[in-house]
Amino acid sequence: MESPANSVPDTQLGLTNDEIALLRHHQQAASAGGSSSRAASRASSAGLLLLDGSSLAALGRHFDRLMQQIQARLDYLSEQSQMVAQQQYDRAGNAIEIADSEIARFHDILRQIDELEVDFDRIKHIRDIVRSYRQRVEEMEQQVEHSGSSGRHRSHRHGESSGRRHRR
Repeated sequence: MESPANSVPDTQLGLTNDEIALLRHHQQAASAGGSSSRAASRASSAGLLLLDGSSLAALGRHFDRLMQQIQARLDYLSEQSQMVAQQQYDRAGNAIEIADSEIARFHDILRQIDELEVDFDRIKHIRDIVRSYRQRVEEMEQQVEHSGSSGRHRSHRHGESSGRRHRR
């Protein structure tokens, strides 16, 4: 097929195969509804790019609209990704705050445990001292009772009463 004078083969534009396919698709889309739509559609089907002013202007407007749509979609997706990132940042911040709070609570519990252990040791020490004194007192009472019972035997013989009662 011979190319018209106002066209160029799209394979000579320095585009990749994917870009050529995209150009052909959008050239047909841009020419749909225009006065030179039939010629642009035939040129696109033939692998040509029409170089006339109206065809190039229609293709330019089509790409401008397409670029605006893509830019709007990129802006939307960028905004959405920022929202997601902010939500994750907020969640992470909340998680850190909660973790910090729990760590502080844990440290407080450990401090209270340490205080109770110190109190426990103090009370144990006091208890041991009290037991020691109680044991001494019991031993002294037994000594007094032992010495008193031998003295009572003597006082009973003499008719005296010690008046002392034994406690346990």
